[in-house]
Amino acid sequence: MPLGLYLSVPFCRTKCSYCNFASDVFSKAVFQRYVDRVCRDIKAAELTAESMGGHFEHVADSIYLGGGTPTVLSEQQLEHLFASVRQTFAVLPSAEITVESAPGTLTDPLMETLQRCGVNRVSLGIQSFVDKEAASVGRLHNRATVLEDMARLRAAGITNLNVDLIAGLPHQTKQSWDLSLQETIASGAPHVSVYMLEVDADSRLGRELIAGGTKYYAHFVPNEEITADLYEMACEKLNAAGIAQYEISNFAREGFQSRHNLKYWTRRPYLGFGVDAHSMSPTADGNAVRFSTSDSLEEYLAAAPLKQYLVDRQAALEETFFLGLRLNRGLDLQAVSAQFGEAAAAQFAETIGNLISTGLLERHDSVIRLTSRGRLLSNEVFERFLGKAELARNPSVG
Repeated sequence: MPLGLYLSVPFCRTKCSYCNFASDVFSKAVFQRYVDRVCRDIKAAELTAESMGGHFEHVADSIYLGGGTPTVLSEQQLEHLFASVRQTFAVLPSAEITVESAPGTLTDPLMETLQRCGVNRVSLGIQSFVDKEAASVGRLHNRATVLEDMARLRAAGITNLNVDLIAGLPHQTKQSWDLSLQETIASGAPHVSVYMLEVDADSRLGRELIAGGTKYYAHFVPNEEITADLYEMACEKLNAAGIAQYEISNFAREGFQSRHNLKYWTRRPYLGFGVDAHSMSPTADGNAVRFSTSDSLEEYLAAAPLKQYLVDRQAALEETFFLGLRLNRGLDLQAVSAQFGEAAAAQFAETIGNLISTGLLERHDSVIRLTSRGRLLSNEVFERFLGKAELARNPSVG
């Protein structure tokens, strides 16, 4: 089964106030050292997978450069990364190859490099088409820059574009959110990712919100109820425009669903390289192993040991439920029983029944799926399927 490959680039021009990823602003002096380290890890992928107890697959059908902002790297550094991938893996001609980019970082030489490297999909971290909202969280672009970059990408032959939006930014209202949605639809982007602002202690804005302060425009952040309304507005308007929701945060026109992201949700094998990169590989006994790198740049460069988590049959069953339910198509209980046995699947019968009675799940024949309310409260649903297995940590990518 072909692999998905994820390459983490944890460098940004600025650190957005809402960001809780393992990325930051670093001196360009460390960029080459980092790229060299990632390339060494790529070339050692077979040895690493086997040392973790996994099976190494050399064929890949998706590549995803995420971050951070991969397009802050130089043309030569990006070419070095792609060359290492192609020297180690047999990348299928039909592979989906995605690079995340912040609007305003796509120079002409960089665009030419992306073309040479076979990139056929770009994910743009727009977050809002309203300049005031984007600026309030540290984004350096404006609406005009976004539209210009999209036009330039299409002129270069890269038409498979994703637009990232965040519901719940400072100053955001239903009227301004409607404008962002209208602009997104009018842009013709075939894929859209919509995230609700996360309030946690892992971001500056999140910490300020928890503290009840006013830094980072925290006092202008809409409340949770309004943010949920904004998310539901996005679902309604994007679906009506033919950009159909296929996962909690992801929407696409027919044929443009992210093939790479689908690997995470359907438990297909993938390998990650770089800071805070995660991998899942099948094992000889029919189970799987997950392993990940440090989320610290300093520790990663110092070759910190990988974290390993063996996925036994029970853990795989739990993952099948909470990952499969992320998808709008839901989960076929007959298929689950065929894979894990009727007795194994039956252990969740009471949980499923309770979630249906509370309006968080719905069932059609043997298929269960989240309701609209269930998608808003998805983490609460997923926790109900967790026993000894921990929630798999997967990159949130567009």
